[in-house]
Amino acid sequence: MPLVVKAIDYVFRVKVFLMNQTLKRQVGLFGAVMLGLGSILGTGVFVSIGIAAGIAGPSVIIAIVLAAFVATCNALSSAQLAASHAVSGGAYEYGYKYLHPTLGFTAGWMFLCAKSASAATAALGFAGYLLQPFDVDGTLTRTLIAAATCLAMTGIVLGGIRRSNVTNTVIVSFTLLSLITLVVMCLPKVIGTSGGFEPFFASENQSSWSKAQSLLQATALMFVAYTGYGRIATLGEEVHEPRKTIPRAIIVTLVVSATLYLLVGLVCIGTVGAEALETDTESNAAPLEVVAASLNMPAIKWMIWIGAMTAMLGVLLNLVLGLSRVLLAMGRRGDMPAVTTKINASGTTPYVAVIAVGIFMTGLVFLGDVKTTWSFSAFTVLTYYAINNLAALRIAKADQLYPRIFPICGLCSCLFLAYWVDWQIWCVGLGLIIIGLLWHVIRRPQREQVQ
Repeated sequence: MPLVVKAIDYVFRVKVFLMNQTLKRQVGLFGAVMLGLGSILGTGVFVSIGIAAGIAGPSVIIAIVLAAFVATCNALSSAQLAASHAVSGGAYEYGYKYLHPTLGFTAGWMFLCAKSASAATAALGFAGYLLQPFDVDGTLTRTLIAAATCLAMTGIVLGGIRRSNVTNTVIVSFTLLSLITLVVMCLPKVIGTSGGFEPFFASENQSSWSKAQSLLQATALMFVAYTGYGRIATLGEEVHEPRKTIPRAIIVTLVVSATLYLLVGLVCIGTVGAEALETDTESNAAPLEVVAASLNMPAIKWMIWIGAMTAMLGVLLNLVLGLSRVLLAMGRRGDMPAVTTKINASGTTPYVAVIAVGIFMTGLVFLGDVKTTWSFSAFTVLTYYAINNLAALRIAKADQLYPRIFPICGLCSCLFLAYWVDWQIWCVGLGLIIIGLLWHVIRRPQREQVQ
């Protein structure tokens, strides 16, 4: 009998130790900015502009600007939340701390769904660009390559955040170079012409209401393209001087990405038009390749080809990082199995959480359609950020870094835009919220043990 008691006591001590393990602070301002850019400058610029252009036509330019405004409000909310409560988990932890456990869980659950779908889109986009020069038109081939890529990025993240950050910096640097080169080379063709921008809305035959619907749907999809800045907040436990570093990193990341999105959107529409972008996105998930090809400059085409692939890899890398940290936080509170809290011996990687999210996002790749995965990501991430803004409204006045008008605008915008995606998508999203809440109820005994 004493042996049984000792065994139970040992298991309990091990469990408590696992729950209280923390990650080392290894990320400074530059690293945080590069992680944010690595999360943003990928699927958003190389794929989603083509998806949104197919919905709204040249008025996708307005959608980019509107989405930047919504993202700014959300970014400032994320910045002050992360500065005041610098732990891994993002809005999941903020919901628990400032709102209610149910809302906290819903935020975490929506993040896992949203960013897994974003990861699947990035992997499919990578495969699309990879196959482009070889004229391979096969959904199965693209899907299998995308799945293998997800697993490869999972392996890199298992090596620790320092190694992941170095890889990400190399990826982001080349991506920035390729995008800036494309903009510089295309601008002379766009300045002084208006052909690609007429008609400015998707169709002259649309009613004013239909045009507004298309614009709002495109704005919702483009918003997702900006949300990589949240990766900085999600990694709050690993950032040096989080109260100072996180807000600065988020703001710098958003300014750089919004400027690039607007410039890339202008040159893409002005060079080949919205219809060509839509067509290539549907068939190959590689719209910027069409723009580069129109320049008749092989060197630029190859640079965009490589830059697009490195960008997708950067997005995947950062999504695995962010998803695993949220899963780690959920495991610590008992919302997910305790095994997800295990951290490697050096204290740099929640390896079980990394493996779990890698397998999950690989499974989503087999949906095979970038518009479906991206639209699903839009609804779920808008729900996530609505909770994020609501939590920001509950921060004590003494801890507020920015005026309350920003989280108010962010909350209203997220709730409004979430229901402008296809109705089938938000029905599935609402169903997933219900499933998640049922799981939350089932896990109640485990949460009580942790607490």
